[in-house]
Amino acid sequence: MAIATLKDVLQPALKDGYAVAGLVVLGWEDAMAYAQAAEAQQCPLILQAGPGCRAHTPLPILGKMFRYLAESASVPVVCHLDHGNHIDECHEAIDSGFTSVMYDGSRLSLAENIANTSAVVKIAQAAGVSTEGEIGFVGYAAGEASAGTDPEEAGIFATETDLDAMAISVGNVHLQQEKAAEIDREALAAIEAKTSIPLVIHGGSGVPADVRRELAKTSNICKFNIGTELRMAFGEALRTSVASTPERFDRLAILKETISPVQATAEQVLQNLRT
Repeated sequence: MAIATLKDVLQPALKDGYAVAGLVVLGWEDAMAYAQAAEAQQCPLILQAGPGCRAHTPLPILGKMFRYLAESASVPVVCHLDHGNHIDECHEAIDSGFTSVMYDGSRLSLAENIANTSAVVKIAQAAGVSTEGEIGFVGYAAGEASAGTDPEEAGIFATETDLDAMAISVGNVHLQQEKAAEIDREALAAIEAKTSIPLVIHGGSGVPADVRRELAKTSNICKFNIGTELRMAFGEALRTSVASTPERFDRLAILKETISPVQATAEQVLQNLRT
């Protein structure tokens, strides 16, 4: 049994100069591929259920699936709720067996974000669960624009909420297919001057791999959320599977052929953050 909390895996990463990948799950096949990748690389893994995943599969089902994979692993596996938009949703995730929850109050005022995030932290700590919050707003490629993290607010937010990890906006963008994000090193350094909390980069797929590696070694960024590049690997494998035998209709046979390519891509992501 290797179930872990976010704090369990991020504190060693902060101390020893590496980062842990939060891999975005959409279904059984990619979740299994990620678990197999972590086993192959012998490194910690954060399985993440975001809003899209939760719209497709109920939280109690995801909790059982994540915990099954975690309990079957020999490496630490975190069962993480990504972008919980409501306190009740975070509470449900905890009741469903998640070991880590992110409350996303990034669109709220600082005071509201602190109040709501603190409420989630209180619930989570009572259950032995870790909490991630977000200060500043990480936008979307071809969508809602980002609002950069204010270092002063970041320091206040981290102190007053007692979080285990803090997501920041320093040039990173969600759903970016090209690795073109430019991290604002000056803003990152200013945030690190205000708090030593483990930092999280959402939209990690848009950050060049060599930059991820460098930041993992030299900064307090201990977690990179990776989704888009893994979904792209899944999509390519699925198209290849369908095209190879157009007359097939058995979804199990088709989807099975996505697992190995997604695992290979996930292994590259995991290895990059530790070497």
